[in-house]
Amino acid sequence: MKTALVIDDDPIVLTVIARTLEDAGWRVLTADDGDKGVELAVAERPDVIVSDLLMPRFNGYQVCRAIRSNQTFLPQPRIVVISSSNYAADRTNSIEAGADDFLLKPIKPAELLHILELEGGTTFIRKTPAFSKGPTPPDTTYFRRAIGTPPSVRFWGVRGSIATPGDSTLKYGGNTTCIEVRADGELIVLDAGTGIRNLGRKLAGEFKDKPIEVSILISHTHWDHIQGFPFFIPAYSPHNQIRIKGYEGARVGLQSVLTSQMESPYFPVSMQQMPGYLKVEELKEMQFNIGKVKVTAAFMNHPGICVGYRLETSGGSIAFLPDNEPHSRLRMAPVTDSAQSYEVLAYAQKQDEKLIDFIRDCDVVIMDSQYDGVEYKSHIGWGHTCVDDAVALSSIARVKKLFLFHHDPDHDDAKIDSMQEWARELAAIHGSSLEVDAAREGVEVVLDRARA
Repeated sequence: MKTALVIDDDPIVLTVIARTLEDAGWRVLTADDGDKGVELAVAERPDVIVSDLLMPRFNGYQVCRAIRSNQTFLPQPRIVVISSSNYAADRTNSIEAGADDFLLKPIKPAELLHILELEGGTTFIRKTPAFSKGPTPPDTTYFRRAIGTPPSVRFWGVRGSIATPGDSTLKYGGNTTCIEVRADGELIVLDAGTGIRNLGRKLAGEFKDKPIEVSILISHTHWDHIQGFPFFIPAYSPHNQIRIKGYEGARVGLQSVLTSQMESPYFPVSMQQMPGYLKVEELKEMQFNIGKVKVTAAFMNHPGICVGYRLETSGGSIAFLPDNEPHSRLRMAPVTDSAQSYEVLAYAQKQDEKLIDFIRDCDVVIMDSQYDGVEYKSHIGWGHTCVDDAVALSSIARVKKLFLFHHDPDHDDAKIDSMQEWARELAAIHGSSLEVDAAREGVEVVLDRARA
């Protein structure tokens, strides 16, 4: 006679399932909480365990993991998780924890018996779900025509580190990094901070049931640059095509990072459950094309793997450098008692010259300017630029328009106003024709090089 163990803190459910199995010829053991159930399972070695998911002290996930990690179970029992929760995430998480089957309450006796008769022994196999959303992407011809010309840049998130909603940030905005670029039939999104949520709502309202195609370029995977993606509405429509591009991080790949922030217990919907045509591409080359837009990447001086992007469009060039600390400023900082050698400082200067070449003659540069000169002294080595250096680098590179970006979460509108004024004064002191603005949510810049 086969043995079944039923674990549930609801006495009525416990009795119904136990009688159903007994009537079908099973020897039945019962436990009214998870830890007692695991103890009973270890002692009695049942063939099947039917466990509730939501129980105090020791839940169904814990039951699954405890049984699957116990190497003395040979063979492993079959585990059926039952729950009143009808969320896809709970089903997926139960299977990943070690369950073979997942049934919704109220349990239908015939359904439970059918499952147990269908296969003998455990069906527990860990599977990695495929990321592909189908062999052919949706047709986005209408969308490409509707993008329009000339190219434009719109700010959806300008804040660094953490979102800062409130009365003191109404002017410039409190969302973290996200910029929309429409150019030459392409919609390119730079980073996926919390600002991407409002961008997604705008696109959903603008194109409604028409398929859209979006390319998201990730500068790096610090949380303020990716945390908005789970709330990007277009990714939940099977009609849309979403491509995410970026470079492999210090420990795990881009896809792993994006997937992990949507796993339980952090988020109720996994990335695999997004119905849109979704593709994550880890870039290898530093130059590539998105349609007719030429993209060049360059490594920034920031903890981990971080890049900036330069986009060449028919209307002009755009450089996006959200997180960067100039090498020369960092190396010259008096963080130690010993003076830096000439070779070290010369090397740092050459690295900054590469950055200047990267943004040279650019029409629009969006650059990390998180600190003022005084604040930077207490944030040396944090990987961010002070406004003085952002203006100096842009002036030397003959940039036409500089947007101060990645505003510090402790900076209110008045502080950013003052930094903007100081930046403009600095540009005049340098004798530069550089235009300077502090980046602000909702601002759109149209690039029309021919008209200029």
